[in-house]
Amino acid sequence: MLSSLSQLFLNENYLGGLIPASIGNLSHLTDLSLYSNELSGGIPPEIGKLGSLARLYLSSNKLSGTIPASLGNLRSLSELILYTNSLYGSIPSQIGIYYNGLSGNLPQDVCLGGLLTNFGAFNNYFTGPIPKSLKNCSTLLRLRLERNQLSGNISDAFGTHPYLNYMDLSDNELHGELSWTWEQFNNLSALKISGNKISGEIPAALGKATHLKVLDLSSNQLVGGIPKELGNLKLIELALNGNSLSGDIPFDVASLSDLERLGLAENNFSATILKQLGRCSKLIFLNMSKNRFEGSIPAEIGSLQSLQSLDLSWNYLMGGIASELGQLQRLEVLDISHNMLSSLIPTSFSRLQSLTKVDVSYNMLEGPIPDIKAFREAPFEVIRNNKNLCGNATGLEACAALIKNKNVHKKGPKVVIFTVIPLLGSLLGLIVGFLIFFQNRRKKRLMKTPQIDVSGRWCPEWELCYADIIEATEEFNSSYCIGTGGYGVVYKVVLPSEQVLAVKKFHQTPEVEMTSLKAFRSEIDVLMGIRHRNIVKLYGFCSHAKHSFLVYEFVERGSLREVLKDEEQAVKMDWDKRLNLIKGVANALSYMHHDCSPPIIHRDISSNNVLLDSEYEAHVSDFGTARLLMPDSSNWTSFAGTFGYTAPGTIPEVVKAC
Repeated sequence: MLSSLSQLFLNENYLGGLIPASIGNLSHLTDLSLYSNELSGGIPPEIGKLGSLARLYLSSNKLSGTIPASLGNLRSLSELILYTNSLYGSIPSQIGIYYNGLSGNLPQDVCLGGLLTNFGAFNNYFTGPIPKSLKNCSTLLRLRLERNQLSGNISDAFGTHPYLNYMDLSDNELHGELSWTWEQFNNLSALKISGNKISGEIPAALGKATHLKVLDLSSNQLVGGIPKELGNLKLIELALNGNSLSGDIPFDVASLSDLERLGLAENNFSATILKQLGRCSKLIFLNMSKNRFEGSIPAEIGSLQSLQSLDLSWNYLMGGIASELGQLQRLEVLDISHNMLSSLIPTSFSRLQSLTKVDVSYNMLEGPIPDIKAFREAPFEVIRNNKNLCGNATGLEACAALIKNKNVHKKGPKVVIFTVIPLLGSLLGLIVGFLIFFQNRRKKRLMKTPQIDVSGRWCPEWELCYADIIEATEEFNSSYCIGTGGYGVVYKVVLPSEQVLAVKKFHQTPEVEMTSLKAFRSEIDVLMGIRHRNIVKLYGFCSHAKHSFLVYEFVERGSLREVLKDEEQAVKMDWDKRLNLIKGVANALSYMHHDCSPPIIHRDISSNNVLLDSEYEAHVSDFGTARLLMPDSSNWTSFAGTFGYTAPGTIPEVVKAC
């Protein structure tokens, strides 16, 4: 009686038990839908007898065992959905097997019948290449192979796919270049290939995939720039973070009016952040961190009324923060740390009531923090290392107390002035006598010690003086010492504002070191201009007949040598951290050699001179033997460096730096 049945829909019920083997007798069946039940046991191999079956839906049950090889006989099958079961083992030429624990290679003839429309094998453990038959599978609509262990070259893996709408190959081990014929992907709306090893440049021809709305090429090995042709698309999401892309952002791309998510982090982009981004009125997520962007934050960013997350950290941004950013009423996450931003945080930030997470650390900001929850409850780590922030937050001085400390010399009743004036006259004679006495002593001392004026040089954001350092170290008391080297002693200095600095005090002899320091002043001027995340910042120096010192940023973990000597710290420094450290040192050297004018040659890179911060990020330090390569100089220098270590390629007698 049921032998003529063509469609059987029993999905979304509470059916349990086994699928009966007798179902294989329904020879005219074209649709069998049993998904979202409580069926258990294996898939009966008798289903392979259903020669007319086009659609088989068995997902969301409790089926177990392997997929029967007999399903490979279903030549009319166009859809097979088996996800969310407990199937295991390898499979025949089938589809729809995601969210299981399947392994082995995918079948190469998966589109043998030429009718395949949906192929989903994501969230498994499949290895090997993408099936070859997919290249000519022109009926394909959706392809999902993400989160497996697939490998192989995808440069020639795909051909003509006029109906393909969605492709996700993310989180595999695929390599090759995106050299496909993109004009033949004229229906593709989403392309996701993140987390692979794709190399080469982003092809300009990708702009011919005119229906593309989501493009995720993040965490690959792409180089070059962003092709301006991407501006022809109506992208909603563009994710290019975690590559080696460089150059600036094309105007056309920065003006994508439908864009909601833009991820450009962890690349080598430079130049300024384009104000055209303010036209992306639908933007919700913007991450441009860990690049080389310069200049100021465009005020136009403040017009992005839908923006919820903004990350511009780890760049070279400078200047004040535009007050227009206070217009971002929906902003929840703001990270502008590790830049060179200065001046006050705009009072307009008090309107950012949606803000839940903020990080403004490692800048040159000063003044009061906004009186909103995100700042009040912020840990000290996200507001630390600024010029002089104050306010109601952990680790900050109250603004009233800070102002009082700054202006205490200006306050006091006027009557005190009239009390002091008569005393001045009576003390004047005594003071003159003391001055004459000390002047005579000074002349005698200077006959033995060369006279050198107190002089110094400070970055604009650091206007310290000799007395500040002397007071903070109790005149270089040994209790503040954190290291000793051939040129001097290093002290940890905590200023009243809780800023932490490292001060390197030179060993002092009557003439030699002072003469050397004065000769080194032109080099100090250049070093103070360096702003690179992997080079210790030099804030300034002070030369004095009694004490001469350099003032650096404080780097928490100390030298690489000390970290490696400490067994506990060495274990925490895994291979990923060590690889990142090497990259950091290489970036620092590349910057000094190629991006500084004149170039700087360090000449003493060793484990003693590489400092590590709390995140194990490398910071090259100690420029005591560094030399500048002046264009009009022969650049001949004598050998220098750490005892027992010679930089590769150097000769112990004479080195020509070039």
